[in-house]
Amino acid sequence: MKNLLYSLLCILFCGCTTTSFNISDLKPGDIIFQDVDCGPFCDAVDKVTSGYNGKDFSHCALVVQENDSLFIIEAVGQGVVKTSFHQFFGKKIAAGGTLVGRVKKQYAYLAPKAAKNAFQYLGKEYDDVFDINNDKYYCSELVYETYREANNGKDVFKLFPMTYKDPDTQDYFPIWVDYFKKLNVQIPEGEPGLNPGGVSKSDYLDIISISF
Repeated sequence: MKNLLYSLLCILFCGCTTTSFNISDLKPGDIIFQDVDCGPFCDAVDKVTSGYNGKDFSHCALVVQENDSLFIIEAVGQGVVKTSFHQFFGKKIAAGGTLVGRVKKQYAYLAPKAAKNAFQYLGKEYDDVFDINNDKYYCSELVYETYREANNGKDVFKLFPMTYKDPDTQDYFPIWVDYFKKLNVQIPEGEPGLNPGGVSKSDYLDIISISF
């Protein structure tokens, strides 16, 4: 089940300028947003949240630098891992595509700090119960924590109450009922969290399209 969810935004709740550049223009601290095709889980996510300009995003990750090389640190089913650009940008992407979030100029000092912070999370477990307070991490939680640390413990990206309910019926999505039942945990309805879509709409970010 974790492998199906590695790209899931994992937590549900509920003027940027768009320019364009190439992968070679990425910088440490950039946040990559992807609409990864993960089936019914992503369908449930898409129904209750949206990202920048109405787009759907089910995954986000950080660009980091080690020596002269850039790569990705992301929280996936296997935990927090280091991923090459080739592997990361080779995923099957749905209609929302891939966009880059870069902190605005007045906050640029946060980006390299956040990228450096990401290394300490390598090897941490994936947060399959989406608990912001445990020592496990889902994709947007990893971004949240690295930037919060860079900002001296103050939130950059906002936490909101999660929901796992279909907005049309106010009933829990069956896929979430089954998921949490298998984990033998209560559905964390209303607990604080965040998702890639919400992060992409942050006032701290400019959103940039990317060419391949």
